[in-house]
Amino acid sequence: MKLFYTIGEVAEMFNVNTSLLRYWESEFPQLKPHKTTKGTRSYTEKDIALLRRIYHLTKECGYTLDGAREQLRLSDNTDLAIQKLLDARHQLLSLQQSLNNTPTE
Repeated sequence: MKLFYTIGEVAEMFNVNTSLLRYWESEFPQLKPHKTTKGTRSYTEKDIALLRRIYHLTKECGYTLDGAREQLRLSDNTDLAIQKLLDARHQLLSLQQSLNNTPTE
């Protein structure tokens, strides 16, 4: 597995033109591949995972760009809520463990 992929490699992965990837970059603010001073894009696995979601929503599910943006926003909010719940669960389990280890009189 590589750390960075070129725009050509990513376009080939999705069987799309590089111009579509550049367009999606302008339409989806969360898509921000690293750019060199010359403007060469480098995509990470995280970027590719996001592109996979965008591709799925627009090309396979038929969402408009607005609809895809909304689905990504809802998904991001859900992911954040899940993480907060997992953090709260961890804190409660830690508290329970410390209470169970407290000697009683």
